[in-house]
Amino acid sequence: MFIHLGGEKIIRSSELIAIFDLSIEKSSKISKHFIQHAQKERNVEVIGEEECKSLVVTQTKVYYSPVSSATLKKRAQVLLANEIEAFSNQRSR
Repeated sequence: MFIHLGGEKIIRSSELIAIFDLSIEKSSKISKHFIQHAQKERNVEVIGEEECKSLVVTQTKVYYSPVSSATLKKRAQVLLANEIEAFSNQRSR
């Protein structure tokens, strides 16, 4: 399954590690350090030209997304629910 992060960026749901509101960047020293390290390693990508609202951490990159963290979490939860349902249906056969 895939998650649309905004603009033309889509990632595999299996790559997703975390979704954060952009405010975490200012409120946590650990998250600041994490982002700085990702930037040094050139593993940060800004999606589109709109104002960034969330940070999406994957296995290989950190994305600044114009989509709110709440919307992205809902998209991920829908995918997870669909995967669980499909798995349950396979087991009951």
